[in-house]
Amino acid sequence: MNHNLLACLLTVAMAGCAGTLPGLGVHDGRLTPCPDTPNCVNSQATGGHFIEPISYIGTAREAMDRLVQLLKTEKRVVLVTVEPAYIHATFTSLVFRFVDDVEFYFPDEPVIHVRSASRVGHSDLGANRRRIEHIRNRFAASEKRT
Repeated sequence: MNHNLLACLLTVAMAGCAGTLPGLGVHDGRLTPCPDTPNCVNSQATGGHFIEPISYIGTAREAMDRLVQLLKTEKRVVLVTVEPAYIHATFTSLVFRFVDDVEFYFPDEPVIHVRSASRVGHSDLGANRRRIEHIRNRFAASEKRT
């Protein structure tokens, strides 16, 4: 195969990995449900998509500030939206530049509801679940230091 053709095909394929921004946000106190594909986790879901919310001690504002600082230290993360009870961030994979949308919702209770979903593809091989568990562990460690 011609190297120029291969480079062109790879460029087109990688450009398409960002996908389109899905409908996100909090509606009636709930994050957007996961699609039927296994590349999403949501603390307000049931079944295979369910993941525990992140609990915290202190005020929601303190928890949000800690989470924002934590997210700023993660690699390939963009904070898209930071509102009083909601954070939307994007995580981009290193090689293929896949974009995942990660949301955090702070209801009137000491938990942070989470949703992490791939924009494209079918399976993420558990990447979204591992990401939330990684954030949960780092967040818990930061809480113990304060």
